[in-house]
Amino acid sequence: MDTVEKRLKELGLELPPVPKPMAKYVPAKMAGDLVFTAGQGPMRDGKPLYVGKVGSDITEQQGYDCARLCALNCLAAVKGLVGSLDRIEEVVQVRGFVNCGAGFDRQPEVVNGASDLLVELFGDRGRHARSAVGTCSLPRNIAVELEMVVRVRADRP
Repeated sequence: MDTVEKRLKELGLELPPVPKPMAKYVPAKMAGDLVFTAGQGPMRDGKPLYVGKVGSDITEQQGYDCARLCALNCLAAVKGLVGSLDRIEEVVQVRGFVNCGAGFDRQPEVVNGASDLLVELFGDRGRHARSAVGTCSLPRNIAVELEMVVRVRADRP
């Protein structure tokens, strides 16, 4: 088992299967040594786990947990493309989109759910540049959507 996946188990988490795209795109795409994920929502078993607006329909803590699940789905997409999370040299960037209730302005605290997980898994290699953006709507009314860019090492035999 990969080192990163062992760490996931230590945290009581597991990597989900790669979420199926909701439209015509691929879950992740490689360009050079960078992997870009498509926007990943809080999907589990093909269904959104967190729906509604953070700050009115769901709590900030639920939004944080939602961002964590989105990060796991991004990592699943990366693994599906490159074969192992241990190939990740560093997390370069995270973009978080938060479906917000009126007046909710704590998007950074919500997206910290993803950022905290990445640092727990990768240490300093998990520290990244980031955006946390509030939106009035997301696909299927999901609470958070996340994109990730990672740099991977070349696959060596």
